Amino acid sequence: MMDSSTPCCLKKPSASAAHQPHRRRLLVALGYCSVGALAAWTPMAQAEEAVDIPVTALEAETALRLDGGVLLQQESGDLLLSTDVQWQLPVAVEQALRKGVAVHFIADVRLLRKRWYWSDQLLLSATRYYRLSYQVLTHRWRLHQGSHPFNGLGLRAEALGSSYASLEDAVQALQHWVRWRIGALPALPAQGPVVLQLRFRIDLSQLPKPLQIGVFGRSDWNLLVQQEQPFALEQL
Repeated sequence: MMDSSTPCCLKKPSASAAHQPHRRRLLVALGYCSVGALAAWTPMAQAEEAVDIPVTALEAETALRLDGGVLLQQESGDLLLSTDVQWQLPVAVEQALRKGVAVHFIADVRLLRKRWYWSDQLLLSATRYYRLSYQVLTHRWRLHQGSHPFNGLGLRAEALGSSYASLEDAVQALQHWVRWRIGALPALPAQGPVVLQLRFRIDLSQLPKPLQIGVFGRSDWNLLVQQEQPFALEQL
């Protein structure tokens, strides 16, 4: 019997295959470096974002939320009020506005201390006056706001005016009271029960004289919103 054998063929590894272990080790090392760099960068980025948060402004301000969405805030020794007063504009009032008649509104806020033995003590009070009108030529609604009544057609220099594209937007501005200064905190007692009174109404006395005669006593011109919120001064 004749034995036969086939010689084993040994192939020399290529240069690229010879360097693969080194490449793998290099990629692993680069991966560790990337993870380390990302871990070092993330806290730094978070720290930079945290700087923009106005922490001091938030801490300097205290707030008290009452029923009905009323928010009282203290700031620089003043008492500020924010709330949304919901009401529906009567149809007769809207018709008069669209005919060019300016309608005036009054907003009142009073802080009272109830006394059973005497009349209530007025601690703080503030009043705002509004004038809403429709510009027929531009089809825009004009709302002026001030701390004094608008006598006749004249507007005081300190009155703030805003323009709106729709009546709905102007009404929302009338309903939305933001950071209204009610008075100085040092004028208040340190403690005790009090009542916050809010009132919003149409000032019929500012209507043109011929129109005043017809609207007084009519329910379709009656717009009066009132609410009371009791709380304790210790809560401030």
